[in-house]
Amino acid sequence: MGREKIAVIGNGIIGHGVAQVFASAGHPVVMIGRNRASLDAAIAKMEASLADFVKHGLFSVNEAKAVPTRVTLSTDLKDAADADLVIEAVTEDLPLKLKIFGELDGMCPPTTILASSSGQPASALIENVKHRGRVIATHFWYPPQLIPLVEICGGPFCAPDVLARTVALIRGTGKEPVVIEKEVKGFIGNRLQFALLREAWALWADGIASAEAIDAVVRASFGRRIGITGPIESADIGGLATMVNFGNSLIPDLSTASQAPAKVAAQVKDGGMPGIYDWHERDPAALRAQRMTELFRWLKADRDGKK
Repeated sequence: MGREKIAVIGNGIIGHGVAQVFASAGHPVVMIGRNRASLDAAIAKMEASLADFVKHGLFSVNEAKAVPTRVTLSTDLKDAADADLVIEAVTEDLPLKLKIFGELDGMCPPTTILASSSGQPASALIENVKHRGRVIATHFWYPPQLIPLVEICGGPFCAPDVLARTVALIRGTGKEPVVIEKEVKGFIGNRLQFALLREAWALWADGIASAEAIDAVVRASFGRRIGITGPIESADIGGLATMVNFGNSLIPDLSTASQAPAKVAAQVKDGGMPGIYDWHERDPAALRAQRMTELFRWLKADRDGKK
């Protein structure tokens, strides 16, 4: 692919990361936010992130310094008018998204791809759009500069060439685009994530085991191998007949709750950090830092072709 111009609408935790992804791949990027102060803060966060890339050996100092120079800051949506790909990354406010997509459709040429990085399906964003075939969902995971996956779903109106161009653009940044054939709420990743979380919450709420024990089971068992073989691969190579028989026995006993257990919801309190764990006794910042270090380790392994 060439050096297509990318516009990112929004400069929050997803927006500045998406801007970094495309600018790191050599694309000129315009990042559009509500005010200059928030845009300056986003660039500062990007520079801090790039410093981590240098520290972990993923960029040289000069490569990292070059990335922000490819990013132009703006508070005017009209600066997205000549972009080849526009990615909306604003807060989860559907009326605001509908307004933005309508305005973009009116100002961008029909060849411009209009994408959303949120969990909204493309068909939810076309109310004010005339050229509906160019609207597509591109769901980046947080933090987008570290997580390879981008879930892409065109929906029933998306033109095939728009889907193909979007996949090629995102793959060209080094990400792993996964195409979802049919729109579904939450896409794939969140559905799998919350299926596991529902069962974990249910086990804790029912007094089956402590939170520490449940998390330890995941970390010390299938959590170790799931980065190599996904759940369907694992079932296949583990023996599908055995897994089907065991599943038929176990699945009827799994949680089918339609809401979080009341015992879990009760942990959401005013003041302090809400949670099942007592965070006065633990260091959440250290845990987040440990997780970030592991994400960098995986990213470097991906680059080097290792696991």
